[in-house]
Amino acid sequence: MAWIRAIPAAAAVLSMSCGIRIAVAAADAGVIHVAADKGNDAWSGALAAPQAGTTDGPLATVQAAVEAARKLGTSAPRRIVLAAGDYFLGGPISLDHRDSGLTLEAAPNSRVTLCGGRRVTGWKPDGDRFWAADVPEVARKKWDFRMLVVNGRLCPRARLPGAGTFTHVTKFDVPWMSTTGGGWKRKPTAAELTTIQYRPDDLGPSLDPANAELTVYHMWDESMVGLAGIDRDSHTLTFANPAGHPPGAFGVQKYVVQNVREGMTSPGQWYLDRTAGKVVYWPLPGEDMHHAEVLAPAMESIIRVNGRPDAPARDITLRGLTLSITHTPLVAGGFGAGAFQGAATLQMAENCRLEGLTITNVAGQGIKAYGARKLRIERCLIHQTGACGATLQATDGLFANNHVHHIGRIYPSAIAVWVGGDRDGGIEVSHNEIHDVPYSAVDAGGNDHRIEHNLIYHAMQELHDGAGIYIGFCKRIVLRGNFIRDIEDTGGYGASAYYLDEQAEDCLVEGNLALRVATPSHNHMARKNTLRNNVFVCDGPARITLPKSSDFCFENNVIHAKGRITFTHAGAITTARHNVLFSAEGGVKMETMKDYQTTGELKIESGDSWLLADPMLTGYEKGKVTFAKDSPALKRGIHPIDVSAAGRKAIPQPEDGSADRE
Repeated sequence: MAWIRAIPAAAAVLSMSCGIRIAVAAADAGVIHVAADKGNDAWSGALAAPQAGTTDGPLATVQAAVEAARKLGTSAPRRIVLAAGDYFLGGPISLDHRDSGLTLEAAPNSRVTLCGGRRVTGWKPDGDRFWAADVPEVARKKWDFRMLVVNGRLCPRARLPGAGTFTHVTKFDVPWMSTTGGGWKRKPTAAELTTIQYRPDDLGPSLDPANAELTVYHMWDESMVGLAGIDRDSHTLTFANPAGHPPGAFGVQKYVVQNVREGMTSPGQWYLDRTAGKVVYWPLPGEDMHHAEVLAPAMESIIRVNGRPDAPARDITLRGLTLSITHTPLVAGGFGAGAFQGAATLQMAENCRLEGLTITNVAGQGIKAYGARKLRIERCLIHQTGACGATLQATDGLFANNHVHHIGRIYPSAIAVWVGGDRDGGIEVSHNEIHDVPYSAVDAGGNDHRIEHNLIYHAMQELHDGAGIYIGFCKRIVLRGNFIRDIEDTGGYGASAYYLDEQAEDCLVEGNLALRVATPSHNHMARKNTLRNNVFVCDGPARITLPKSSDFCFENNVIHAKGRITFTHAGAITTARHNVLFSAEGGVKMETMKDYQTTGELKIESGDSWLLADPMLTGYEKGKVTFAKDSPALKRGIHPIDVSAAGRKAIPQPEDGSADRE
């Protein structure tokens, strides 16, 4: 600064010893610096770099910085700034009401990784192809995990069969009465939840029950269970922990055996040998295990914000950090794999912000929040998670401009973004890009949420009875301006683009596009909802399904299908106006239903409600729907929709040159 240059030399020297230090301290009041490789927890943290002579400088650990920030009180904002580097944590970073007003952030232009795992070292050859490292704590039952990261890659576990699933012979023929109806008509017994009969040709005699874990598939979720024993005479497996549903329920008889040596069928796989106390890995071609970085998780959460009803944690910001390496316990995850914690877990938090985070290579959820108010999550990248991307039970919140993809790597029932809560206002889920999801991309329960302008594709890749956007047990949810494409129906209870399920009421589905989804709209046990000004384009047959639903309004919609268009339980549509239906082959069929059985057909003729004509689409592939000038849709007053801006917004580059990282 000019005033420093004007000081005589002798005075300048004096300033270097006292005045500048005072000025810097004043400028950085409330700022605590941390540097993993150059810091020292005995220092003050007031300086970003070590002082000459190493008498002061940054702290070394985040935990020490949190304690230092607490000593400053909550009367003014405080910041903890982390220098670039990898921070291996001894336990989760725990924040509470004493940390209200705190910002925990990466330094500008810095990649900061908070790691919840440990390095696994000492690798030696184990047979002709595998390498192994001793983990004595595993043999002593002091450490257990079901994910491994090698050179930044979340590695698949050894599995049988090598691809696809086994078929077991256990059946559970008790009817499912719907969630509203109370679930199973008869409560499953303990034995039905903990045993399965397998085909003898599937499992060999060398299978070690101490290592083996099963993924037992249901309809919309799965159960991961350990083995307590194997009866090879009756071909019965007994589980160490109960399944969420009985094997064989819903007519699903699929399962996979994981974490066994017999399942090591391709490079890149691994398993945890609990009997021998070692990790076994098959390196990729060219991978040098003498220099590989191998990380195994040691905690379920990396950051925990724990408020209380009488003392919420307020105004806490997490910014620019990477969170990586967490584990999950051996329990059935339940619907949406909801049993697991988040790499960032927030409870009773108010006015908190998560900005520009990268969450990757975690076994559980990316973010989990419950009892939160005014939570804002923006510009985050969440990928390579074992369970959900984000699970948010909150009110008056925002989840916007995030990229969520390749989730559910361990638990296929995972939902990319799952929101709930209805006390004082819903959550806005907007301008997110979501893809490569084994189950539903967005799930919402509760009231008054707005799900708008999201780009969703390649969802429902593994499980059934879900959708690109699925809502249920809710009122007044708005689905507007979303673009959902390329969802394949893999069987079971099906897959759809927009799904209004049990007790969805007074909801609006408006101005959305579905492209290459065979069931654009599925509605079940829902009532008094409106579908308006949507465009559904199918490259085969199209189905609009409304079993056990009632009092729907269907207006100004366009359906363009190469195959037959079928409405099931068409009587649920009590108001229909100005819709255009076009089937290149097969025509339009309006079915009547009782419960889930087709009882007949309704005659359909062109008129004010339904116009059977080519809408003359001239564009839609990139989200901007256009019609030819003489399109009958335009004559009906149907407005073209433009969802080409659905997905993430462009982010202006900060002046310091930092940017969100992919």
